[in-house]
Amino acid sequence: MYNVLDFGAKGDGTTLDSVAIQAALDACRENGGGTVLLPGGRTYRSGSLILYSDTELHIESGAVLKASSDLKDFKKFSDIPLGDREVPSYINCEYDGKPANFFIYAAGGKNIRITGYGAIDGTEEIYYGDENPYHIEGKWYPRTPLLFIENVHHFTVRDVTLTGSAFWTLHMVGCEDVLVEGARILNNLRMANCDGIDPDHCKNVRIANCHIETADDCIVLKTSQAYEEYGPSENVIITGCTLVSTSAAIKIGTESESDFRNIIVDNCVIDRTNRGVSLQLRDKGNIENVTISNLHIRTRCFSEHYWGKGEPICLTAVERHDGIPTGTIRNVKIRDITCHGENGILLYGNEKHPIENVLIDRVQVELKKTTKWAADGYDLRPCDGSGHVGEKIYGLYTENVTGLTIRDLSIKADPSIEDWYAGERN
Repeated sequence: MYNVLDFGAKGDGTTLDSVAIQAALDACRENGGGTVLLPGGRTYRSGSLILYSDTELHIESGAVLKASSDLKDFKKFSDIPLGDREVPSYINCEYDGKPANFFIYAAGGKNIRITGYGAIDGTEEIYYGDENPYHIEGKWYPRTPLLFIENVHHFTVRDVTLTGSAFWTLHMVGCEDVLVEGARILNNLRMANCDGIDPDHCKNVRIANCHIETADDCIVLKTSQAYEEYGPSENVIITGCTLVSTSAAIKIGTESESDFRNIIVDNCVIDRTNRGVSLQLRDKGNIENVTISNLHIRTRCFSEHYWGKGEPICLTAVERHDGIPTGTIRNVKIRDITCHGENGILLYGNEKHPIENVLIDRVQVELKKTTKWAADGYDLRPCDGSGHVGEKIYGLYTENVTGLTIRDLSIKADPSIEDWYAGERN
């Protein structure tokens, strides 16, 4: 056990404890591994920290590991200028997956765990740019991820609270055998791009029994361009989670340079989200063998600053840029789902690469207007142009889909939606 107080940490919420905490982590590595302890009842201010193999970072109840409010305390991966944005991220947020700097980082190790009932806080307010009642744009893009974990085998996050992130909260790249269980991710629902959990080119991933509230996607699988050498994202189970989001609760994409396959989403409750489950193929990779089952989904339309028009289930394969073809979405099972909200299910392929082999079985869609935002069609962003499709909504809208099987689909429309609802035609 390596208690950071024994290495000189103050934990008074003011003193920068980076050197002391890193000294404890270094000592743990030098002695073959163990537990680095942040005792409870204290706030530990810190800049960048690096975790190593065979290390458990344990944050006790009442302890907060809080990111420094001075950007000079964060180590850099590159010299990307951290300047003001000219284009808002909801219009253009193309990202190769490699951040400019980091708060908590691990790379190339094994058997790394982050545990305890304490919290890790990203001090989001230092990144604020333009603000309005619904949206906070960051000063630049990409910003600092809360945790950036690369090429780690046997990585675990258990029970901790992750909060105040101004960018992707838990970004894992090229990791194998990942368990995230019982975590709470509580971010500002106005802060753009603060995704919850982003497994990127990861394999054998289990995300279970988490509660996540984020502005942008709660859980999003990616295969980003900068890390194509790690191959596909595959063998992923997401279960037992409660999710609140201003974009998609669960998403595959939009960064999709490599394949996604063998994915199960089951037994979750999704509430107050622009989209429930979204498969967004925009690059050359494919998405295949996906089961989406036993979900309760409640969606609503919320501001043009976030992608989505209230679609509970959304499968889209659209060129990110004209002339650059996408891969294919195939073999998707959608079963035992109840959907309440301001839009219906969207399956939208393209002529060259239609969506293939989709099963809809025992799905209920109930449409009801609950917000002031227009329910005027569907949102295909990111893509060239506005991404707006249609002026009316349907319980199920399909375009360029082959092999669609519907066994039991119920669609009901409340009178409150009649100004936007086109009827039961598909």
